[in-house]
Amino acid sequence: QVQLVESGGGLVRPGGSLRLSCAASGATLHYYAIGWFRQAPGKEREGVSCISSSDGTTAYADSVKGRFSISRDNGQSMLYLQMNSLKPEDTAAYFCHADGSSYYGPGTKYWGLGTQVTVSS
Repeated sequence: QVQLVESGGGLVRPGGSLRLSCAASGATLHYYAIGWFRQAPGKEREGVSCISSSDGTTAYADSVKGRFSISRDNGQSMLYLQMNSLKPEDTAAYFCHADGSSYYGPGTKYWGLGTQVTVSS
């Protein structure tokens, strides 16, 4: 069982930056693909960025490319999301997600409880 706890959210002005962190416990993240999702009020949860467990390959939603950067520290079981040039449309609850299904099989996907990011002047 993996527990994920996000932190680093808050209120920031447009153009500002935030760094989200996700701390994992209960297992190391070496064999988990991990990433960030977000959900704005009234909208479906959407993928923001992810990073593979094998070679560190990253992927980003088009809406955040060039502004957000994902990184992981397997030794510390941490996941990060550096968010720069924030826009009001980035306002959402941000969730950490770990997927171990490719290595551990079904039933090994986990979510954190989320951290709120609000971009407003």
